[in-house]
Amino acid sequence: MPVFVGDLPVTRPERSRTREMPMTFAPDHDTPIPYMQRTRDYYLKLGYDNPYRWAHFTDAPFTPLARPLAETRLALITTAAPYQPDVGDQGPGARYNAAAKFYEVYSNSTDSVPDLRISHVGYDRKHTTAEDPNTWFPLTRLHEAVKAGRLGALTPRFHGAPTNRSHRVTTETDAPELLRRCREDAADAVLLVPS
Repeated sequence: MPVFVGDLPVTRPERSRTREMPMTFAPDHDTPIPYMQRTRDYYLKLGYDNPYRWAHFTDAPFTPLARPLAETRLALITTAAPYQPDVGDQGPGARYNAAAKFYEVYSNSTDSVPDLRISHVGYDRKHTTAEDPNTWFPLTRLHEAVKAGRLGALTPRFHGAPTNRSHRVTTETDAPELLRRCREDAADAVLLVPS
């Protein structure tokens, strides 16, 4: 039975028929960064009656590329915010700054790298400095990939996805608007880089 996201059909990749490699356990000290629990704890400290509930689905849509990456037109979506000098520290390692949030989808040209910042509650300030913007907004690296012939093209705009922590607003407002803009830009694929 076909699966649809909006009105787009989604297919699943066939199971690999290659020989499976044995899996080994990671060492005890190699654990994921507990950002989900940290966010839940943060919401409880803010006085909400229940911890934040992460969006969690039993299946994830997947559509294989219709053409090789070297022929693909890619859209970039980020959760990084445009820099607002009047709302406090937003530089690398800055504390969470709710005043720097944005609440509507935005778009900007991919011709040059804009001044975007991250001061989200969810990123891990203990294990990263966030000093290299290419780790959370890889526009420069994508331009290099186009120039090297590894990527066909970038769309003329990148898009900002708000992190409003509302499942309803994300699924009913922001995601459809992002999809509309990516279609308007004739994107073949999208790279979503949350920060």
